[in-house]
Amino acid sequence: MKKFVLFAALFTLFSCQNHAQNNKKSMETQTPIKAETIYQFKVKDLYGKEFDFASLKGKKILIVNTASECGLTPQYKDLEAIYQKYKEQNFTIVGFPANNFGAQEPGSNEQIAQFCQMNYGVTFPMMGKISVKGDDIAEIYTFLTNKSRNGLQDSEVEWNFQKYLINEEGKLVRVVSPKVLPTDASIVDWINGK
Repeated sequence: MKKFVLFAALFTLFSCQNHAQNNKKSMETQTPIKAETIYQFKVKDLYGKEFDFASLKGKKILIVNTASECGLTPQYKDLEAIYQKYKEQNFTIVGFPANNFGAQEPGSNEQIAQFCQMNYGVTFPMMGKISVKGDDIAEIYTFLTNKSRNGLQDSEVEWNFQKYLINEEGKLVRVVSPKVLPTDASIVDWINGK
């Protein structure tokens, strides 16, 4: 009986060590997820011209989905204010009009451009209208909302004016609620490197 118990104990010990070694080898051979960067994307702006995110290397970028007929539309004013204040400090904003929430961005690209300029004097880059969720989600928003691609977190665009903060290396570093104003201290501190 003692021999059997000793044999069973040795067998269990050997099997556990072997299993642990196999797990270690398996973990060593698995390549960690390598986050993509924003620099791989090229999109069309409001005027149909190609906009290459690679041109923004070395800048902090705030990406925001916008709408002209939303209760949060006055955020355009704050977005333009921080853009004007920090654009010379390696910071930019890129807006993406989207009609995903309450049909609050019904206009054409031309109408959106006119609205932004006339009502808020928007000078930061505005892209052509896209979808930020659902079956027809734009590729750039697939990147922004999927951890497997952005390396940070899964998220869903909750509403118009959700913000995505991209660092100088082109990586997503924070997702900011639509209700948080662009001039909020947390965003301004991030721009200033605090």
